[in-house]
Amino acid sequence: MGLISGLIDPDIGQYLLREEGEVVVDEVRHHWVAYVRASLEYLAGALLLLLVPFAHVDIAWLPMVLWLLLWSHATWLALGVHMDRFVITNMRVFRVKGVLDRQAATMPLSRILDITVSKPILGRLTGYGHFCFESAAQEQGLRDIRFVSRPNERDQAIQRVVQRSGLRGPRPN
Repeated sequence: MGLISGLIDPDIGQYLLREEGEVVVDEVRHHWVAYVRASLEYLAGALLLLLVPFAHVDIAWLPMVLWLLLWSHATWLALGVHMDRFVITNMRVFRVKGVLDRQAATMPLSRILDITVSKPILGRLTGYGHFCFESAAQEQGLRDIRFVSRPNERDQAIQRVVQRSGLRGPRPN
């Protein structure tokens, strides 16, 4: 059970600095659009499976092997998207991603100089956008966060946390 849950849940809690009072403000999962490629591969695999009864007996195994390969790849893609999480806390933002190997990238709130939110036309219609973080160190794992659902709300959450921490502007009362 531990191995399976470790493969399907990124366990954000293990990255928190609880002794320092760090709490999660928002855990951002990808918008459903990020799963479209995997879904199309599942559909293509299902169509291949429908060909099995019509295939010649000598090559009937081929659509089944292709189905298995497509569904395995689609599962890997979907799991990769599912395991990619962006987290906003009261102290920092961080990203955890990876299925077998985990990568974690962290940026303290004080290093966030600017956040660019871009919303392509499809994103505006379906409710997603992309974040681009500008910081003092440009090459980090948090520069681009793609397929963020409700991007305006997430941007405002980050701005509120930065404001409440007193890093910019007047301190709240």
